[in-house]
Amino acid sequence: MTALRIEGYVIVSADGMLANADHVMPAELKFDGDKKFFTAALDRADLIVHGRRSHEDQPNSRRRKRIVVTRRIGAIAPDPSSPKATLWNPAGAAFEAACDFAGIRSGTVAIIGGPDVFAMFMDRYDTFWLSQAPRVRLPGGEPCFPGVPEHSPQDILAAHDLKAGEAQILDPANGVTVTPWRRAE
Repeated sequence: MTALRIEGYVIVSADGMLANADHVMPAELKFDGDKKFFTAALDRADLIVHGRRSHEDQPNSRRRKRIVVTRRIGAIAPDPSSPKATLWNPAGAAFEAACDFAGIRSGTVAIIGGPDVFAMFMDRYDTFWLSQAPRVRLPGGEPCFPGVPEHSPQDILAAHDLKAGEAQILDPANGVTVTPWRRAE
């Protein structure tokens, strides 16, 4: 399935958290510039992949094809609550089989979390878009990747042969940026 382009998307606090201690993305981690960037990326994606607690919570959400990673089924099944969603248990089936079930054989796949879902694709990302909110701290929050906060998100991406590109400013007033981390050739 080399026709799939795998891209990851997350916004993190200065301490590498994507959610608070209650596993909820707090208002202080939401910025209009990042939301516009994220929404545009998802609008371009052919498939969204996320865990049961991760979702984009946007008006177009129900219209997007998605794979929801779950342990509640044996392998692959349609999601009874959403006609465009496929449920996938990685222990029961390969990712390619889940994509095939969802009807996606080529295009861009957007991985949007949570931490364990991000980790499953670490060695497959073509690009990982790391947005950072340097003025937000979420002590005791949910790390973006396994291994955070012992290691920074950047160190973890670099350990998987991804190289940082030039950061773009998404919210100048709050210092929010997004950096593309691309697979080394």
